[in-house]
Amino acid sequence: MDSKKSKILTIVTAIIGLIGVFFLIRIIMVGDDAVETSADVQSSIVDPFITFSYVLLIITAIITVLLSVVNLIKHPQALKKTLMGLAVLGVLLVISYFMASDAAVTDGVGKILKDGAAGSTSKWVSALINFSAILGVIGLGAIGAGFVKSLIK
Repeated sequence: MDSKKSKILTIVTAIIGLIGVFFLIRIIMVGDDAVETSADVQSSIVDPFITFSYVLLIITAIITVLLSVVNLIKHPQALKKTLMGLAVLGVLLVISYFMASDAAVTDGVGKILKDGAAGSTSKWVSALINFSAILGVIGLGAIGAGFVKSLIK
């Protein structure tokens, strides 16, 4: 990164930090008890801080996604690997969906829970649980393989 971009990034970071410190000082001056008990104080002190954090999160996410897409476009080999990884994840999701149950959600004694009717929502929840389990097993397997590989070396 060149010097000019580094200076601009440092200035932007400092401004964001100063805004955060400003909100922190406002919250500390009011005190925890007042913020917890009074809705008016909370809406005038804490809500702007939450809004600032939310906007900052959205801006960061947008910049991250845009820079990632630009980087993938600039490097076709990386784009190919990314698309292959997404295809593998898609196949695993399809497998998880077909393994999933669409039965009603029941409690420990077999009674159907409120809003636990059988159907597509129940199937998708079950599919995503299966998907997470499959990815967890793959991740643990990769960690184990790396551990064994490092022991061999």
